[in-house]
Amino acid sequence: MTCKPFGAAAVFLLASLSAAQAQENSQDLAKDLANPVAALISVPFQGNYNGGIGPAEDGEQYYVNFQPVVPITLNEDWNLISRTIVPIISQDDIFPGAGSQFGLGNVTQSLFFSPTKPVNGFVWGVGPVAYVPTNTNDLLGPDQWGLGPTAVALWQGNGWTLGMLANHIWSVGPNNGNPDISSTFLQPFVSYTTKDAWTFSLNTESTYNWEAEEWSVPVNAVVSKLVQVGKQPVQFFAGARYWVDSPEDVGPTGWGARAGFTLLFPKN
Repeated sequence: MTCKPFGAAAVFLLASLSAAQAQENSQDLAKDLANPVAALISVPFQGNYNGGIGPAEDGEQYYVNFQPVVPITLNEDWNLISRTIVPIISQDDIFPGAGSQFGLGNVTQSLFFSPTKPVNGFVWGVGPVAYVPTNTNDLLGPDQWGLGPTAVALWQGNGWTLGMLANHIWSVGPNNGNPDISSTFLQPFVSYTTKDAWTFSLNTESTYNWEAEEWSVPVNAVVSKLVQVGKQPVQFFAGARYWVDSPEDVGPTGWGARAGFTLLFPKN
């Protein structure tokens, strides 16, 4: 009889330790998601809305980016990280008389060669990026191939992630009547992940078109939460976007939105 309080205390202590361990694991997974070259299989479904498109600024665009990230272990020192962006787009009145379109846009495929271990919190990766004409409609993307370099560098510590992802794509092969592509993408980002796996992120996804000499600069503020759905880790996220700059009479302009979820498949 005298052992019962101690038994109950032991059960409570074990449960507390288990809960603390689960919280720590969730925080680690959330921090890994803030790292574009983490050795973690993740499958984001990222919904986006843009408005203020076209000369009259009355066009709209909705799209979902299916973005699987798959790490491949090359050896004990190096990983190859595959990041694929597959856009599914619905848009309306993007210019006078354009009507509506729905379908697949062009795929962007990036490969990063990255060290398996960070050094003092610093992580980096470099490799090629390809732009693949998978569009199902000419207004959902140019019928043109592209190729170039990509790189990412970041630091993580004390819950913070700060870094930059960049690439440059040139058109290759026949242009099929489309303007040549020479486009630089810059994505500086900062995020903070709490112990209970909330992540607060701020980034831009800026593009400079060297052919047209025009910037597109959306700023995104997003809040994310990692949870367990059964045994499946899932991160849900939502946020707002503001277009600081975009091509004149083309857009988008003003405010937009982002929301979605990410499935995680950590190594056992």
